[in-house]
Amino acid sequence: MTPPTFHNLIGGQWLPAASGKTILNLNPADHTDVVGAFPASHAEDVDLAVAAARRAFAKWRLVPAPKRAEILVRAGNILVQNKERFAQDMTREMGKVLAETRGDVQEAIDEAFYVAGEGRRLFGVTTPSELENKFAMSVRMPIGVVGLITPWNFPMAIPSWKLFPALVAGNTCVIKPATDTPLSTYNLVQALVDAGLPPGVVNLVCGTGSAAGAALVEHPYVRAISFTGSSEVGSRVAQRAAATFKPVSLEMGGKNAQIVMNDANMDLALEGALWGAFGTTGQRCTATSRILLQSGIAKEFTAEFVARAKSLKVGNGLDASVQVGPQVNAAQIETSQRYVEIAVSEGAQVLTGGQALIEGPYALGTFFEPTVLGGVRPSMRVAREEVFGPVVSLMEFDTFEQAVEIANSIDYGLSTALYTKDVNRAFTAMRDLEAGITYINAPTIGAEVHLPFGGVKHTGNGHREGLGAIEFFTTWKAVYVDYSDKLQRAQIDNAD
Repeated sequence: MTPPTFHNLIGGQWLPAASGKTILNLNPADHTDVVGAFPASHAEDVDLAVAAARRAFAKWRLVPAPKRAEILVRAGNILVQNKERFAQDMTREMGKVLAETRGDVQEAIDEAFYVAGEGRRLFGVTTPSELENKFAMSVRMPIGVVGLITPWNFPMAIPSWKLFPALVAGNTCVIKPATDTPLSTYNLVQALVDAGLPPGVVNLVCGTGSAAGAALVEHPYVRAISFTGSSEVGSRVAQRAAATFKPVSLEMGGKNAQIVMNDANMDLALEGALWGAFGTTGQRCTATSRILLQSGIAKEFTAEFVARAKSLKVGNGLDASVQVGPQVNAAQIETSQRYVEIAVSEGAQVLTGGQALIEGPYALGTFFEPTVLGGVRPSMRVAREEVFGPVVSLMEFDTFEQAVEIANSIDYGLSTALYTKDVNRAFTAMRDLEAGITYINAPTIGAEVHLPFGGVKHTGNGHREGLGAIEFFTTWKAVYVDYSDKLQRAQIDNAD
């Protein structure tokens, strides 16, 4: 059967790539299931999209922000009405189980309604002037055309984190979704179109990062870039954008630690670790990839955690009984396998898992066993580098201070978790753990749209999604009104 064909959205029209070429979107649980054929776009397509966004910006920036916000409310309602269908589409194209893809769509719904409120909260500042009969204030202004590059693991939630605040602030957008998951971003953009978004305000260009993504980053008329992906690619994005003086928001990798103290609620810590390590098949920047165990509970925790990991059901995410879906593609399987081999070569032990699943019901997909590594030392590569798969490392420590030191010893700083009943220790962790997010008695995964999301060190460059998104997608303008009817000079010594 011929798969459905999808197009780019440019200036309000659905157009094929100028090359006429497409990229097939395959179900990672069953490669015989072709989700669709999407454009293999290049610089020419990006040029058209940016030109359309520039034309639309002239009018869109003048639409009152509360009116822009009303479109987001309508889009949010459309997402509510289509939540189950969009979740099914997402599971087919990236694999995670339906409970998670429903949550992904719900995140976009929450973001739509939250950001719509910002249409009446794009606050500036009024302040006294140092001169007589002079009024001083500051206002937020849109940037212009912004480029958005989004990943495959949250293919509707993360695009909504970028699109919605950019739009309510008065910008126009060109978004390039991940090649593995374009349909979910297509569904999000279609919801905006159906909600009444004017042509050209959002433009969707599908294609690879090296072709469409690089052209978007380097385009002279794109005024800012918001990128979510690996630290390696993010570094290249920042360097290329610097040539045209673009501000760049980077949300990148993580190597997140869950610390379990001797006094922790053991069952709660086990539940959190299992969900943090194997939710989304470990394919989250916030995934729990290191579990730090105080020596008094390490043996008991390890035995129970391994038993629970072994019991997880792996399979097609459309099956309601499945707990862990496939990895998104063969490259991710190869990465997981390689890191297990490296860990073993450095002295770690495979306590469960460690292999790709390739027989029987797994033969047509890309599946990897939930994997637990024991005897891991902080210096090992598997304890320091992002795997982005269902592979978790267990490490022991004696004192709380040692645990904090181990948690902070890596190049990333996104999410951390501490399980303890000691309130003093909890507040110390909130202060001392080097991360953009710290959870107390909860796993490292799970963000809420109205809080800042992002990290430190190699995880990000200081910007935030969520609460901080409006800051990135607006620029400040200082405004002075002198009603003295005479020349008054600031920054001059006016002392009598």
